[in-house]
Amino acid sequence: MSAILMAAATALPGASSAGSAGLTAVPVNTRAMWLWGDDPAADVISWAGEHNISEVFVHVAPSVLTDGGLARLQELKEMAVARRIKLRALGGDPDWVTNHAAALAWQRTVVSTGLFDGIHLDVEPYLVEGWTTDLPGTEAAYLKLLDRMRAASTLSLEADVPFWFGQYKLGRKNLADEVLRRVNGVTVMSYRDTATGPNSIVAVSLDWLARGKAAGKRVRLAAETGPLADCLHCTFHEEGAAALKLELAKVDEATRQTAAFGGIAVHHYGAWHRLPA
Repeated sequence: MSAILMAAATALPGASSAGSAGLTAVPVNTRAMWLWGDDPAADVISWAGEHNISEVFVHVAPSVLTDGGLARLQELKEMAVARRIKLRALGGDPDWVTNHAAALAWQRTVVSTGLFDGIHLDVEPYLVEGWTTDLPGTEAAYLKLLDRMRAASTLSLEADVPFWFGQYKLGRKNLADEVLRRVNGVTVMSYRDTATGPNSIVAVSLDWLARGKAAGKRVRLAAETGPLADCLHCTFHEEGAAALKLELAKVDEATRQTAAFGGIAVHHYGAWHRLPA
């Protein structure tokens, strides 16, 4: 997951507040995390249990059925079920914006394992050349990918999104709204090292939270724990675990009246569990 444009301006357009579809903010301390590495299943699930993680986004390689990785995922699933933790299959490649066949093949592999409660898609269309050379075509291709992936599986589909998608239009429509129409929920890469105030986790996410309420879709916020040399205020890598815990609790408090709030995801286990106290 890239940190591209994470230091962008935070002024964002508003969204309709109509139609929250009965949503209410999830309980305090609702947490999720990304898992990119092949860390031992017992370590991951133990950590998840200690940190109130209810969902883990588990990276699944396209070759998982043949590369020997399936047994570890099966072990992870068994341990997660025992702790009532959901597993979402994490995958994505910028090339999938146009190579839908590769994305759909990966999704078929995920479904065939029978191990996952949903799909967590990390495809970042702004990383492909077309974002600068053919923005309308690239946006359309990305949305078509979401359409095809949702149609091809009964698993719920979520997507990682940058906080600034609401700045982009497709004719009279809005890119953020069009993404929400196609997925069951989003996780906003709201990478900041403060909870509230100017240029904070909550501040950069307000646009998505409003659009999520209007669409009746969950919007999860996110915090980064890995090193980001080009954006020190985008990560808790320097501040450490205690600061992370404190600021995320402030996010919970600040979103109690925010209907679409879906909790907080931490990126990612490999960096999080190594944070200094």
